[in-house]
Amino acid sequence: MLQSLVVCPKSLRPSDPMHDIRAIRENPDAFDDALRRRGLAPLAAELIALDDARKGATSAAQASQERRNALAKEIGGAKKAKDEARAAELMEEVARLKDEVPGLETAQAEAGRTLDEKLAAIPNRPNPDVPEGTDEHGNVEYRRFAATRPQLPTGKQHFEIGEASGLMDFEAASRMSGARFVVLKGQLARLERALGQFMLDLHTGEHGYIEVAPPLMVRDEAMFGTAQLPKFRDDQFAVREHWLIPTAEVPLTNLVRESILREEELPLRFTALTPCFRAEAGSAGRDTRGMLRQHQFNKVELVSITTPEQSAGEHERMLGSAEAVLRKLDLPYRIMTLCTGDMGFASQKTYDIEVWMPGQETFREISSCSVCGDFQARRMNARFRAGKAVNYVHTLNGSGVAVGRALIAVMENYQNPDGSVTVPSALKAYMGGIDRIEGHRV
Repeated sequence: MLQSLVVCPKSLRPSDPMHDIRAIRENPDAFDDALRRRGLAPLAAELIALDDARKGATSAAQASQERRNALAKEIGGAKKAKDEARAAELMEEVARLKDEVPGLETAQAEAGRTLDEKLAAIPNRPNPDVPEGTDEHGNVEYRRFAATRPQLPTGKQHFEIGEASGLMDFEAASRMSGARFVVLKGQLARLERALGQFMLDLHTGEHGYIEVAPPLMVRDEAMFGTAQLPKFRDDQFAVREHWLIPTAEVPLTNLVRESILREEELPLRFTALTPCFRAEAGSAGRDTRGMLRQHQFNKVELVSITTPEQSAGEHERMLGSAEAVLRKLDLPYRIMTLCTGDMGFASQKTYDIEVWMPGQETFREISSCSVCGDFQARRMNARFRAGKAVNYVHTLNGSGVAVGRALIAVMENYQNPDGSVTVPSALKAYMGGIDRIEGHRV
């Protein structure tokens, strides 16, 4: 049975909290202002009070132990002086202190657990240059790319093209698995495979990422480290004592958990093509038709581990790597800087790449690239040594890109009036030279 992780169990607690309580003490107003930008109420005073309670419980336990140690010496002196009455009196005090130990230990543990629970539930603080806003309407366009091909203003949606061709079967998937699954057949299945292989080759060959084949099931510790737990528990799929990964970000980032790297090793860059599994618990009624929002999908993930000084530059580099996929596929897209109310829980700053979907006549997200600072590193206790100093690494993650959504984008942007889909030139070698995908080619 899966572990009942409510928040951060003892075995998962890093050496420092998820947020640096010392920094909160030093500048509570700055911390509360960051929460305000996230749309949250101030918490600094409450956190400091909890930390005071934790320190008080720890001090009481230490004082009790020190008193017991001192009494042991006094008892020895009394016995040596043959003062049995005094020895008995001191032994009674030792017994009384010993009886207090469970209560002191409980108070100490409870104070630490309460503080950890509060800290684990607080999202990362946004960078100063992140625009303020409450939802996606506060996002700001960063730049856009117009494809060299004429952009289709409208067209059929991907599921209309796929079902008409006989190569996309939602009914068969529903009979065996339920809603939000699909069966791809023939050249459409090959196109999805080609997209994933193309992305991996691009990121490893041109962008310097190391390909990794990670586990698809991970334990509580890994999910907590990248902040999928505890907040997003309902969005995950559990398998006995493991979780199916919602993204390869989880295993790739956890490659450096509980380790101390050398500064000269950084940055580390990893990529993986994996199935991803999401319950989509908060998406009832959204994108119920087609492949846009599924329980199982393939994605190429990019993860970087850097020093604090490298992370801002690495964020822009990662964004460029994800963009290169769409540029080579000649797909129109725009990049949005997410506002404070729309960015992810673990992110300091996020860029979303949105690709044009003619069937929906709108842009849809195909990649998110986020810099997390030391937020995940603290949860994983991932550090690096620079001279004599040991500091937390910075982590970044991004989609490079979502394969299923890339398939949708290719189908809708390369659709032809006869129902066929032209194969982008960048993919022809992966498709055995096939120029177009036509119906009923199973």
